[in-house]
Amino acid sequence: MVSELHPSGIAPPFARYVHGVEIPAGHRLVATSGQLALDAAGQVPEGAEAQAQLCFANITAILAAADMTPSDTVRINAFVTDRAHMAGYMGARDAWLAEATRLPASTLVIVSGFTRPEFLVEVEVLAAAP
Repeated sequence: MVSELHPSGIAPPFARYVHGVEIPAGHRLVATSGQLALDAAGQVPEGAEAQAQLCFANITAILAAADMTPSDTVRINAFVTDRAHMAGYMGARDAWLAEATRLPASTLVIVSGFTRPEFLVEVEVLAAAP
């Protein structure tokens, strides 16, 4: 069973994630590419939260192709182009994890930009399941 790591002696996480996740031997791993907010018609929604929601919807589809769900996520790496986009991203992430049976480790980084200027958010995950 994948387990959350909550070490004593360090500050607790300040958002919906854990400091570490232990993956036991024998689990399958899925690593997604970074997902940008591009829908099947090639459209990009406006705003960081809408973009993050689309990124997570794409990730859900990728995980489903491996018979996994958001609950199997062990690590999230996310990138936003401005500190102002953090709240929108975090709202979408928290909604995506609302039904998760275990929280993943997570990193959020502010970057100077992506391949197209309208992209505000990019998300990639690592998932593990028996």
